[in-house]
Amino acid sequence: MSLYFFDKMLKKLINLLYPKLCYGCDSLLLKNENILCCGCIHDLPITYHHNLERNDTTKKFYGIIPLEYGSSMFYFHKDGIIQKLIHNLKYRNKQEIGTYLGKLYAKDLLQINEKHQFTEIIPVPLHQKRLSERGYNQVTTFCEALSSELNIPHNPSILFRNKYSKTQTKKNREKRKEVADSLFDVTFSKQDQGKHFLLIDDVITSGATLEACAKALLKIPNCKVSIVTIAYTLS
Repeated sequence: MSLYFFDKMLKKLINLLYPKLCYGCDSLLLKNENILCCGCIHDLPITYHHNLERNDTTKKFYGIIPLEYGSSMFYFHKDGIIQKLIHNLKYRNKQEIGTYLGKLYAKDLLQINEKHQFTEIIPVPLHQKRLSERGYNQVTTFCEALSSELNIPHNPSILFRNKYSKTQTKKNREKRKEVADSLFDVTFSKQDQGKHFLLIDDVITSGATLEACAKALLKIPNCKVSIVTIAYTLS
């Protein structure tokens, strides 16, 4: 038996024992489907923010930080497809979801990048303790996919979280902002001055975390900040 034939048989056996399911609806994926079935792809709540200079993402930070550009890929609805995708990505280590979404959104951001000339992709960081607990940053593969497709360096070290904090999900915006403002800082050199950073997160809710991260990056002389997220929570 050739190695090629054995490999094909092994893959078929694995697919039989562990069939690939859609992360949106748990239905069995067809041979030509990956991550999401065609039905869930059709139902994705796309924002089309990338086509709008003023959108929900940019409005969130208007008058708060001097944002160059902002967009979110999808709208986040309770119990919706995007919540399921984010949950699998964030808590179940399904990092292939981030890669899939990053490659998908990069197609929409090609012309945006040509216009704004982003210098580096910066993920919202986890504290080292949280990173050790979870084992990964949920936006890493999304950032890496954007980096590869758009040919922009991914820099996960310039922005860091200097305090460990519990989840802010149940806090109101004022409390989140009070906590977030003290959480983030930057380490930079002269070579980082004047860059245009594309800040990445999974979901915008209050916007306090991204606001704090952007303000930390803006400590770097002559730099600019833009924001892209996977999802935007409608209040």
